[in-house]
Amino acid sequence: MTLAEKLGQLQQLSGTWYGEVADYDIPPIKQGLAGSILNVHGAARTNQIQRWALESRLKIPVLIAVDVIHGFRTLFPIPLDETASWDLEAVEQAAAIAAAEARSVGIHWTFAPMFDVMRDPRWSRIVEGSGEDVHLGNLMAKARIRGFQGTDYSAPDRVLACAKHFAAYGAAEAGRDYNGADMSERRLREIYLPPFKAAVDAGVGSFMTAFNDLSGVPATDNKFLLTKVLRDEWKFDGLVVYDWDAVYELINHQYATNKSEAAMHAVNAGTDMEMNSRTYVTHGAQLIQSGKVSTGTVNTAVRNIVRIKFRLELFDNSFTDETLESQTLFKEKFVAAARNITARTMVLLKNENNLLPVSTTIGKLAVIGGLAADKYETTDHWPGDVHWQNFVTMLDGIMTKLGVTSTNGQVTYAEGCDAYCSNTLTFDNAVRVARAADFVVVAVELVQRVHKTGKPYAVVLVNGRPMTIEWLAENALAILVTWRSGSMGGHAVADVLFGDVNPSGKLPMSFPRNVGQIPVHYDHKNTGRPIDKASGSLTERYRYLNTPNSPLYPFGFGLSYRTFVVEHLQLYVPTVAADQDVRLAVTVRNAEQRDGQEVVQVHDDWRWKVEAGVFEIYVGGNSDASLKATLTVANTLREPVEHPAASPA
Repeated sequence: MTLAEKLGQLQQLSGTWYGEVADYDIPPIKQGLAGSILNVHGAARTNQIQRWALESRLKIPVLIAVDVIHGFRTLFPIPLDETASWDLEAVEQAAAIAAAEARSVGIHWTFAPMFDVMRDPRWSRIVEGSGEDVHLGNLMAKARIRGFQGTDYSAPDRVLACAKHFAAYGAAEAGRDYNGADMSERRLREIYLPPFKAAVDAGVGSFMTAFNDLSGVPATDNKFLLTKVLRDEWKFDGLVVYDWDAVYELINHQYATNKSEAAMHAVNAGTDMEMNSRTYVTHGAQLIQSGKVSTGTVNTAVRNIVRIKFRLELFDNSFTDETLESQTLFKEKFVAAARNITARTMVLLKNENNLLPVSTTIGKLAVIGGLAADKYETTDHWPGDVHWQNFVTMLDGIMTKLGVTSTNGQVTYAEGCDAYCSNTLTFDNAVRVARAADFVVVAVELVQRVHKTGKPYAVVLVNGRPMTIEWLAENALAILVTWRSGSMGGHAVADVLFGDVNPSGKLPMSFPRNVGQIPVHYDHKNTGRPIDKASGSLTERYRYLNTPNSPLYPFGFGLSYRTFVVEHLQLYVPTVAADQDVRLAVTVRNAEQRDGQEVVQVHDDWRWKVEAGVFEIYVGGNSDASLKATLTVANTLREPVEHPAASPA
């Protein structure tokens, strides 16, 4: 390979806003000077890209990439929502369906899953992750990788997965996206790195760097992360790509004075491919000539990229069967799976006096809120290639469930305000509609006015993060978290509201009482004056003056239409050696005659090594579990081990 061809493999181009290849990018592809392109899909388009690549001297195929975060044409719930199911098989199935749809249109590579552990609900990327718990994040990481990649990501219904954002992106200061994170190596290794290590263990094929700096060094130029940890310690031999324009942004980090210097820092740090910006191809030759970058460094990056193309078998099968697209996208089997999975992700926070489920003979039912009927706003920031006209809204789902076709009879509707509540002029009409109904489903900010009507109502939250909802928790009779629920969200909401599906979702993140509590997560370390778990009492110096220390709803919380009793916790062996497994049993009893599903959580102390001592194990329906057993570990094991913090059973 010539140097220009090598540098070309390090370049990822981007398609236009309309998903096409820009005219000025066609010559580099034909000359073999582009390794990848993102934001282009459709079998006919991607096949044309490969035909152009075959005109080059070496005929190296182009790696096609698109952000397929939680579905492509069939959209599943946001990843945070999927995690609320605590169902690893369901999460794997959703990723597998997304992979099949994506591959049918010529996509080889998705920039998902996101493995950032998140403790600040203000962070804007929180919708893409798995919440606050390390162990649950590890399990979800492996499930999503299995779904996207299968056992062989060269298969015609699988794609290359990407572990992002490496690392500590979710620890952004004050929850502001792109902000830096400053922490000890111990915190980094205990909390933020384990899901990425789980991704490597699961065989993930690629990594993406984070935008933030970590303890003063941008992730884009962080040799500790990219070389020492990822390559040397974890032995990762896949492809590492920078996030969008991240190389150029080293200048904004004040880590480089110009684009040439930014390219030098970035390529020497140990990353392979540059997304969108073009500093490598522009300045790479001069950097090598001046000795600032070695030929060996570039060769290593090229090998990592081409190795992935061989593993994808692109040299033998670079074209996509153009008949697959129409046979695969949004097919009935996928749509049914989306509805089934989505219903199991919803979290019932409150159900006073068993207000839910609603009877189909309720009488007149009012649906209030713009988000309940707006198909376009039912999508989210990562909508794949969805046709939003096919989305089922909450109003659609309720009307279908009750067998009505208009909002002039049993079901009535009022917008109240749009998705952003920028206009409150229609509040009065919404209140009139609520007063005339026998039951109200509210998905909008005017809950307090509906509350004053005295009509029974259930609040349906359409959210992408934990919220501060103290007023609702105190005043509303029923609260159902439905998240951003994808293509079939409306049907799934109706299935839960009317009792065809028993809610079994559990919160993957704690809901704070107010912003002042943030960060609030269940596995905080004890102080010298901790809370007494048995009595709940606090020392005078370990409490807020105006609010409890506890979250409004803790990690793992979620109610059911059934009553489950968790009892009779038994340790098979109360004392074990450090290298022995711990076995326990617990009885989960459904106190009612109707079937239901419950997630039982086991919480214990999490360590990188096993220390001799006495440990308390708690089992129950959430992180405030009170059923306890005491385990004695007889000796200390110095070798590091991965010990779960919260295990769904």
